[in-house]
Amino acid sequence: MFQLPGFSELSLTTSLGKMVYYTADGAPWFLEGSSSETLPTLVFLHGFGGGSSAYEWSQVYPAFASEYRILAPDLIGWGRSDHLTRNYQIDDYLTTIPEFLENTCNGPTTVIASSLTAAFTIRVAIARPELFKSLILTTPAGLSDFGENYTRSFFAQLVSTPILDRFIYDFGVANELGIRNFLEQRQFARPERVYPEIVQAYLESAKQPNAEYSALSFVRGDLCFDLSQYIEQLTTPTAIIWGQKSQFTGPDIGRRLANMNPTAIKVFQVLEEVGLTPQLELPAVTIGLIRRFLNSELLLN
Repeated sequence: MFQLPGFSELSLTTSLGKMVYYTADGAPWFLEGSSSETLPTLVFLHGFGGGSSAYEWSQVYPAFASEYRILAPDLIGWGRSDHLTRNYQIDDYLTTIPEFLENTCNGPTTVIASSLTAAFTIRVAIARPELFKSLILTTPAGLSDFGENYTRSFFAQLVSTPILDRFIYDFGVANELGIRNFLEQRQFARPERVYPEIVQAYLESAKQPNAEYSALSFVRGDLCFDLSQYIEQLTTPTAIIWGQKSQFTGPDIGRRLANMNPTAIKVFQVLEEVGLTPQLELPAVTIGLIRRFLNSELLLN
């Protein structure tokens, strides 16, 4: 994958296999003999889709590397982490996300997560609140929220067809044209913001051996759920960023979710002319908002 200056690739063994993660441990972030071990930790969790990986946050987390201990994993089934040769289930991530936090963090931690993974993180924070200091989430949605059934959509049904599903993955996802088209037409609000490095990073992840299992499980809807059934139980202080032009789940869904728990969800910020991943489309704005939230009394209390 794309390696950033001063960042190393490490790994952790979870109950479902090896999880690779990236952390800053050298120049230009630290002088010789110093390290990030005494710094507060920030964990960045990527969302799901063909070719997803920790690269999704790579334009953002270096901005915090001199102030925080950065941990950015490839979740199980994505990037360089192990890929299971079976259909993935929600419990796979409700298990491995807290395992990662337990084994890499020394106490309650601020977790920054996106999309469906952000929705999983809310459920983990409900079950294990002691692991979390605060949450900063971009477009957290279960994709079947408020009774919507994603699995009944035409594309989910299409991808549920054996043999055809692998054909769709090989020719519609795991190639440069398919990834570029998806990024430009569905993930980003403005296609001119998709540049070649992003396409290549997604393509490299999508071509990892057995990467189709996690991607097809996601597209079929095996990992979707109704976040509105859980959101009221959240107690961790939370800030939410939502792209106004997110095609999968618009900001109206986000507002409905946020309004269900104003005690925990302190901030709901909509970004105009942004799609599903503001961290890739407008990284500088995303950095500024994260920094604002980290320094906010709302999330410190």
